[in-house]
Amino acid sequence: MRITMIGSGYVGLVSGACFSDFGHDVICVDKDAGKIAALEAGKMPIFEPGLDTLVAANVAAGRLKFTTDLKAAVAGADAVFIAVGTPSRRGDGHADLTYVFAATREIAEAIDGPVVIVTKSTVPVGTGDKVEEILKELAGDFPIAVVSNPEFLREGAAIGDFKRPDRIVIGTEDARAQQVMRDVYRPLYLNESPILFTGRRTSELIKYAANAFLATKITFINEIADLCEAVGANVQDVSRGIGLDNRIGSKFLHAGPGYGGSCFPKDTLALLKTAEDYETPVRIVEAVVQVNDTRKRAMGRKVITALGGDAKGKTVAVLGLTFKPNTDDMRDAPSLAIVQSLLDAGAAVRAHDPEGMEIAKGMMPEIAYCHDAYEAAAGADAVVIVTEWDIYRALDLKRLAGTMAAPVMVDLRNVYRASDVEKAGFAYSSIGR
Repeated sequence: MRITMIGSGYVGLVSGACFSDFGHDVICVDKDAGKIAALEAGKMPIFEPGLDTLVAANVAAGRLKFTTDLKAAVAGADAVFIAVGTPSRRGDGHADLTYVFAATREIAEAIDGPVVIVTKSTVPVGTGDKVEEILKELAGDFPIAVVSNPEFLREGAAIGDFKRPDRIVIGTEDARAQQVMRDVYRPLYLNESPILFTGRRTSELIKYAANAFLATKITFINEIADLCEAVGANVQDVSRGIGLDNRIGSKFLHAGPGYGGSCFPKDTLALLKTAEDYETPVRIVEAVVQVNDTRKRAMGRKVITALGGDAKGKTVAVLGLTFKPNTDDMRDAPSLAIVQSLLDAGAAVRAHDPEGMEIAKGMMPEIAYCHDAYEAAAGADAVVIVTEWDIYRALDLKRLAGTMAAPVMVDLRNVYRASDVEKAGFAYSSIGR
């Protein structure tokens, strides 16, 4: 099949590369000529494990191409995927659909035959209706179907998630579009990956409901972690104890400094706004958003407490800046609020991250960036583990302590056992233990 992917960011590039690896002919489109030139040169605009190799192999095989020419890419396509950004709109938190509708208008002008238009971007309920309305107005009388096909990719594990999905959700009641989508996902269908066909609005809502539920699990265990600290319990044992219940499950029950990234923050806000528009408030999600926002600053106060209650004139080493490991994504990362709270308290911050520092420099120019964890910790009064990158799981603790002005560790990911850290000479604090 011939597939066109509008948008060559995280979702579009990963999806396009994986579809081409299935044997389809894929053209990825982007308005950013610099990005397209870099992709043609084999340089990835994002860090995602294995993506560079996957892209290179399929470019070499002739199945994957990149272009800025949307009109030429859409002409003759069997399926056109819209995978552009839908950030939170400034001021009100609604999903900004400017890029989706702009792409739709350009697609409409380029259509030259029967085609299926697929919204891969995360969009509020009813967006597909508007996309269909625009296409009917501008694209003439060609048979066109609009399908919702949300992505469920975890940054850092996106290729595996695409090729071995828990489920594939396809929102359409059009028989021809259903067959086209079956053909698109045929390799996964043969592997018996579950394909769920629903109405288009239902499909759009599934994505938001899934992310809101996962965000709720994270926020729930974070609040239980605070209770554990107050009563003298261990949140890791609580997580295991409840996670062994199949009705609950163990995933997303790891206490930490709060969720961030490109999906949960904006998607929970967008769900709230949709619920408000339809006068059906989702109070649980409202609480999740509020608790998560306040938790990030609270983690900064936790570090200040570990410093004796006063951070003025002290130096803090922050290990990990991205919102999770195996990505360079800094969007809504807990580190942003934690570092700002430390700076506001008068501390100097030295930081290290394996992949996120170049992006972080533009967001936090006032802190020092270091070559590794040991350089960051040299002369510091405390070291804080914010992101659980593998390289922070096996630090030489005695060496680390020996470089510091005061051996204090605040482990916001519960990477270490207290006994091991204290044996190395640290004063140690963690989450919910």
